Amino acid sequence: MALTHPDPRAALDGSAFQNTINGKDTGLFWLQKDGITAAITNYGARLVALFVPDKKGQRRDIVLGFDNIEQYIEDGDYHGAIVGRYANRIARGRFSLDGKDYTLAINNAPNSLHGGIVGFNAAIWEVVSASDEELLMRHRSPDGDEGFPGNLELKVRYALSNNGLRVEFEATTDAPTVLNVCNHAYFNLNGQGSGSALDHTLFINAGHYTPVDEFLIPTGDLAFVVNTPFDFSKPKRIGAEIDADHPQLVHGAGYDHNFVLIDSGENFRLAAVATGDDSGIRMAIHTTEPGIQLYTGNYLKASKRLKYGLTDERRSAFCLETQHFPDSPNQSAFPSVELRPGERFSSRTEFTFLGEK
Repeated sequence: MALTHPDPRAALDGSAFQNTINGKDTGLFWLQKDGITAAITNYGARLVALFVPDKKGQRRDIVLGFDNIEQYIEDGDYHGAIVGRYANRIARGRFSLDGKDYTLAINNAPNSLHGGIVGFNAAIWEVVSASDEELLMRHRSPDGDEGFPGNLELKVRYALSNNGLRVEFEATTDAPTVLNVCNHAYFNLNGQGSGSALDHTLFINAGHYTPVDEFLIPTGDLAFVVNTPFDFSKPKRIGAEIDADHPQLVHGAGYDHNFVLIDSGENFRLAAVATGDDSGIRMAIHTTEPGIQLYTGNYLKASKRLKYGLTDERRSAFCLETQHFPDSPNQSAFPSVELRPGERFSSRTEFTFLGEK
């Protein structure tokens, strides 16, 4: 099937996303504005598709995903999902808070990853409101969920505006807890299923990254990106140095690292800009979060049937996950991820699509 889609809403069968899981209904919801169209399911609050005009004005679906809810249920790679309670890794699935020790589910031995065995990516989110331009969903995570303390209420809002997609979070808790949530979309700006994403160019607004050990847990250091393969302070091909002889690239089998965003003094800062080499689609990411994780699809296996009968392959997509740093509950020098009763967590990330430069 062609990578361009003249009628995005006709590209997916909404009935294939209708199911009842644990007494809760799932479905597919559409947003459309200014030539951008998004499809979202409330199973895992997942971004299923994102159609954006390319340099010729033809719309391409730039997010990897599946044609039906059953494939999302079987998915182990978090395609398009909201992940939590803790996005990324917590070392050995353990942390302490206010002098009390907590043990989490281990699902990425020896660590806990993206919230555990049944994280927010596998929750059926309640749809609070839906319109042509916005979708608001809510998830209540009970005390002890995957080992995390406190009854947590989390809302996510997907909204189309300003030539882009905005993702906003709000959360409250009734007991001290830790929280780190993000969207885990896999992007290929040439269109999903178009092959390798390594020829995309990428800029990351960071002077440091957080080095990791062999289990991808931060060492606690902040390392300079200059004179390393981690320097994206000027746009370069994602694949330019991905196979360089560097111990950090060995640990990640490529890029799977958190970058420390440059603090401009503004709450909402530029995080990254990526450009599709074939499509000319340029995506700028702004966020209130202090970090962004670059993951280059190193463990995609060319084994999954994607939407429209297309297939993935190793490094055929990349993730740019705006977040707090991995293992922050065990790293006192990292920005805090603690959330307490009476406080309100809020976070905003915007993916804006720009013309060719």
